[in-house]
Amino acid sequence: MSEILAYLRIVEQRIREAQENGHFDNLAGKGRPLDLEDDSNIPEDLRLAYKILKNANCLPPELQEKKEIRQMEDMLESIPDEKEKYRLIKKINYRIMKLNMMGKKSPLLEEKQIYYRKIVSKFDNK
Repeated sequence: MSEILAYLRIVEQRIREAQENGHFDNLAGKGRPLDLEDDSNIPEDLRLAYKILKNANCLPPELQEKKEIRQMEDMLESIPDEKEKYRLIKKINYRIMKLNMMGKKSPLLEEKQIYYRKIVSKFDNK
């Protein structure tokens, strides 16, 4: 234990000396907050792959699917024809089912499918 404390003192002393000598004055990103990513919700075996996808500006398949579902749901409001709404809701429900089958999560956290009559009545009230 005393070896660790001695090591920590040496490290602290060298950091202080570097600060006093101005070695940290011209670092990239000085004055900006650190971008710390929280990847604790990502399974350990997928973290590296997700990091690579993120650096390539690609979404993981589950998030891409969610994004497309949300876009389709937004389109529902602008469709006047009831039959077209019904077709789109069927497509959305299929994508939701596909999304739910992708993940390894509790059924309580799964996306809920859209019920046709509920949606139609919601838009009719507007």
